[in-house]
Amino acid sequence: MMYTAKGQLDRDALFHQHVGLVQRIAHHMIAKLPPNVEVDDLIQVGLIGLSDALTRYEVTQGVQFETFATQRIRGAMLDELRENDWMSRSSRKSQKDIEHAVRRAEQRLGRAPLESEIADELRMSLQDYQALLGKVRGAQLVYLEDMGRGGDDEGGEGFLDRNVADEGADPVALLRDQGIRSALVAAIKQLPEREQFVMGMYYEEDMNLREIAAVLGVTESRVCQLHSQAIARLRAKMREH
Repeated sequence: MMYTAKGQLDRDALFHQHVGLVQRIAHHMIAKLPPNVEVDDLIQVGLIGLSDALTRYEVTQGVQFETFATQRIRGAMLDELRENDWMSRSSRKSQKDIEHAVRRAEQRLGRAPLESEIADELRMSLQDYQALLGKVRGAQLVYLEDMGRGGDDEGGEGFLDRNVADEGADPVALLRDQGIRSALVAAIKQLPEREQFVMGMYYEEDMNLREIAAVLGVTESRVCQLHSQAIARLRAKMREH
């Protein structure tokens, strides 16, 4: 912890030290959001959350500042997203359309369909399909609600609360049932190699899109497309369970 010469918490120094934390949270969260959400906007809101954390934090609380600040930063970003109704109904429908197209193509071909084959199933050009993948930015591996009801839900708890609100509630961690978890592991192993790499780097190594793009030697937008497509494949597989 950083203190001034008078023995008081040096809040200015702490602020500058944790700007990188705000940026990391924003870049990790942005992969789960549609392209109309700008990462710079999330960072600005996150900085306000960091400032709020510095105002409210007391060493005597017995909580590390970074843990306390992370909650405030994410909370500020989520409040902003909820307030601006960030994901349209059409985007949610597009996600489901892709998922259903993957499932139909896989059943027809008896194997994992190529990107071009999924595009054909949707009666789109490959370019238009890739643009759609970038637009929806699919993030949900499995909705627990899907497993319980066996269907899609437009109401009730929102996508934001299911997939972004809780840092600990990543799709793998939420799967408590051993059978579902085993099925998910098997489904991931059936993904095309590059999509497996993306999922592993994003969910296991906690890398953001920019870092994954650097490793794979592609653009961030291409990583986003691969991520969305991998999610659609996995959800199509997991519906069987």
